[in-house]
Amino acid sequence: MRYRFGRRGLSIVGFLICVAVLSFAVWRYATHQGLAQLSARGAADLALASDRLVGQLQRYRDLAVVMADHPQVLQFLEGAARPEDKALLRGVADRSAALDVMVIDRMGRVLAAAEDGAGSVNAMRFVRRALNGALGRGYGAGTAAGRSYFYAAPVFGAQGRVLGALVVSTDLSSVDYAWRGDTPPVFFTDARGQVQVSNRSELIYWQRPAGAPGLRPRQGEEPAFEASFIGSHEIWHLGWGPYLPDVALHLVQDLPVIGMRGEVLMDTSVVQRLANAQAAAVAALFLAFGALLFLATERRRTLARANAQLEARVRARTQALRDINNELRREAAERTEAQMALGRAQDDLVQASKLSALGQLSAGISHELNQPLMAVQSFAENGVQFIARGTPERAAENLTRISELANRMGRIIKNLRAFSKQEAVQQVQVDLGAVIASALDLTQTRLEEMGVELVYDAPDAPVWVRGGEVRLAQVFVNLISNALDAMIEAEQRKLEVIIRQDQQGVTATITDSGHGIAAPEKVFDPFYSTKDVGAAKGMGLGLSISYAIVQSVDGEIRAHNTDGGACFTVTLQPMTQERAA
Repeated sequence: MRYRFGRRGLSIVGFLICVAVLSFAVWRYATHQGLAQLSARGAADLALASDRLVGQLQRYRDLAVVMADHPQVLQFLEGAARPEDKALLRGVADRSAALDVMVIDRMGRVLAAAEDGAGSVNAMRFVRRALNGALGRGYGAGTAAGRSYFYAAPVFGAQGRVLGALVVSTDLSSVDYAWRGDTPPVFFTDARGQVQVSNRSELIYWQRPAGAPGLRPRQGEEPAFEASFIGSHEIWHLGWGPYLPDVALHLVQDLPVIGMRGEVLMDTSVVQRLANAQAAAVAALFLAFGALLFLATERRRTLARANAQLEARVRARTQALRDINNELRREAAERTEAQMALGRAQDDLVQASKLSALGQLSAGISHELNQPLMAVQSFAENGVQFIARGTPERAAENLTRISELANRMGRIIKNLRAFSKQEAVQQVQVDLGAVIASALDLTQTRLEEMGVELVYDAPDAPVWVRGGEVRLAQVFVNLISNALDAMIEAEQRKLEVIIRQDQQGVTATITDSGHGIAAPEKVFDPFYSTKDVGAAKGMGLGLSISYAIVQSVDGEIRAHNTDGGACFTVTLQPMTQERAA
C-alpha cells in the first residue's frame, strides 16, 4: 500500500511539474508573439509620429532656403536695407508661425530679426555650418521662450561668396502641443539624450544619463526605472505617473534628417494579461485532465476494459488508415493518368483548332494560290510567243516573273505546312516578327477582300522570344482572324499590329476597329464566344487555346476595349541568342 502511494505521489508531482513547465512555455510563447505584434504596431506608430515631426520641421528648412535668396535679405547683408524692410522678416515669421527669422553676417552679428533679436544668442550656435556654405540645423537651450529648433541657410552673393546666413527658428512647444494625449507615449531626444519633443509633458527635458540602458528622469524628480529583455525585446519597468505605462516595450528609430532619435513606449499590460490567461487556461485544462485521469486510475477494471477497447479502436483505425492509404495511392495513379490524358486531349484540341482555322482560311488560300497559277500560265504562254518572235529578252522577263510567283506560292505552302503540323510542347528561340509575318501571310487574302487598312510596326532586327513557332503562329492567326470577324460590319476597318521590346519583355498588340468585347473578363473562358456557335463560326475555344499556349511559355495575354474596337496584348519572355545556346 505504501509502495503504491509512493508511486502515486511521484506521478502527481511529476504531472504538476509537467503542467507548470508547459504553462510556462505557453506563457513565454504567447508573450513573444504578443510582443512581436506590439513591436510591429509600435514601429508603425513611431514611424507615423516621426514622419509628422520631420514634415513639420522641414517646412522651416524650406523656408530658410527660399528666404536666403530674397533680394531684401541681400540688402540687409550689403548694408543697403531700410529700417522698414524689417517688416518683411516679421511678416514671414507671422505667416509661417516661426519663432523668429534672423539675418546674420559672416561675423555672427544679427543684422535684422523679426523679434528684435530674440533667440539670437542660441542661433549663433548653428550658423557656423551655414557660413561655410552648407545648411545648418540645431537646437536651442530651454529659455523663457521655450524649446527652439533652428535652420540656418547660407546667403550667397553675386560672385558665389557666402555673405551671411538666414536663420529660421521654431518653438518645439507648438509642435508637440497638438500631440498631447495621443497614445502611445512618443518622445524624441537630441544628441545629448535630452527629450526635446514628446506627446507626454512629463518627459520634456528628461535626459538619458551616460551608461544607462534607457531614459531616466532627473535626480530627485521621479524614481528610476529598470530595464530588462525578453528575447530581443527591451522592456522598461516605470513608475512615472498615471499617463505612462508601468511596464512598456521600448522601441527606437534614428532620424538623421533632423538629428533626433525617436522612441516609443508601448504598454505591455494587454500582452501580459493575454499571456497569463492563455497559460492559466492551459494549466486549468491539463489539471482537469489530470484529475480525470487520477479518478480513472481508481477503477482498474474500467481502465482495463477501456484499454482493450482503445487497442481495438487503434487496430481498426490503423486498418482504416491502411485502406485510406491504398485508396489515396489508387486515386493518385488515376489522377496522374487523367492528367496525361488531359494533356493529350489538349494537344489534340490545339491541333483541331489549327485545322479548323485552316478550314476557315481555305477559300482565301485557294484564291491566293489560284492567282499566281493563272499568272504563271499566262507568262508561260507569252514567253513561248516571245521566243517564236525572236525576242528572248522579253521571254526572260516572263521567266523571272514566273520564278517570283513560284517563290510566293512556295512561301504560302511553307506557312501552311508549318502551321498545320503538330508541334511538341517546348520552349526554343523564336523570331516573333517572322511568326507574325507568317500569320499575316495566311490571312492576307481575307485582309485584301475586306479592304482592311493594315498598320504593321515592328523592329527591323529579329525579336527573339521563348516559345514554339507553330503554337505562337496559331495564337496570332486566331487573334487576327477574330479581329477580322469583329470588323465585318464596321464602316472603317483598320488593323494595327505593333511589336515592342523593353526591359519588362516583348509585347505584341493587335488592335481592331470592330464592335469591341461585351465581357473582356470572360473572353478567355472555354466555349465563350460572341459569334454563332457552329462549324462555320467557331466553338469559342480559339482564345481559350491561345491563352493556354501563351501561359505554357511563361507569357501573358490580356484583352480590353478601346474607344473604337478591341485590343489584345501578348507579352512574351525575351530570349537572346546566348540564352538559347
